[in-house]
Amino acid sequence: MNWLSDRFPKLPFYIQLMRLDKPIGIYLLLWPTLWALWIAAEGRPSISNVVIFILGVIVMRSAGCVINDYADRHLDGHVKRTQHRPLAQKVISEKQALGLFAGLCSSAFILVLFTNEFTLYLSFGGLALAFCYPFMKRYTHLPQVVLGAAFAWAVPMAFAAEQNALPDVVWLIYTATVTWTVVYDTQYAMVDRDDDLKIGVKSTAILFGEADNMMIGVLQVFTLISWLMIASKIAATWPLYLAIAISAGIFVYHQFLTKNRDRDLCFKAFLHNHWVGATLFAGLFLHYL
Repeated sequence: MNWLSDRFPKLPFYIQLMRLDKPIGIYLLLWPTLWALWIAAEGRPSISNVVIFILGVIVMRSAGCVINDYADRHLDGHVKRTQHRPLAQKVISEKQALGLFAGLCSSAFILVLFTNEFTLYLSFGGLALAFCYPFMKRYTHLPQVVLGAAFAWAVPMAFAAEQNALPDVVWLIYTATVTWTVVYDTQYAMVDRDDDLKIGVKSTAILFGEADNMMIGVLQVFTLISWLMIASKIAATWPLYLAIAISAGIFVYHQFLTKNRDRDLCFKAFLHNHWVGATLFAGLFLHYL
């Protein structure tokens, strides 16, 4: 890495721009993708689709981070958590960032070409959502919902790749992914709420106000109900129901973490959602095993 850094001095900043040094976003996008692949293939997804979708998750999450920082390039310097990002510090130019975004999207498109026509058509919807999301915080208090829609778009794409069809269970998984995303991204937004209020950025954390934890709790319940409906739909065995119960316990723990709205603890709750996704995937894996 030192040799690469010496030869390409901006490489560390590109890595930072794509958040490859902070893989939590990859995990949070990866778990719903794997849920969908496993359910669509009844526990036996093709190796090629698993590889394509894992690489696609990494590439599109990186692209989303780049376009997010481009959209926020004039705002990030005013937020404590984001003031050292490469575009805010001007160590990477706007033109370079857009070029990187285009390159990442092109790479994702090449990956989709190895699937089928239906998945290819669906990919354009995912690209549109990924591009639109960073700009939504200027116009609506619900950018977290748009992020959820973008993250959940991997679900119908996975079913299209495995089944070339979109059965009813797709939309249950989609709903569970959207509500779960709003949960953890609201916790994330609680970290920046004071700064966002000063600069006029909107979020569900601001919209919910003092009812933030209550609303997060409601969304957590909706997520769990959606999973119970998924379990019923696929005639799940006990490992998945156990995973849902453990996820409920994790959600209770997150409520404990965020009850006083401490910035560091809200961020800890956000990061810890990775274990919700992992637990539910483990339940699915063991069910089909």
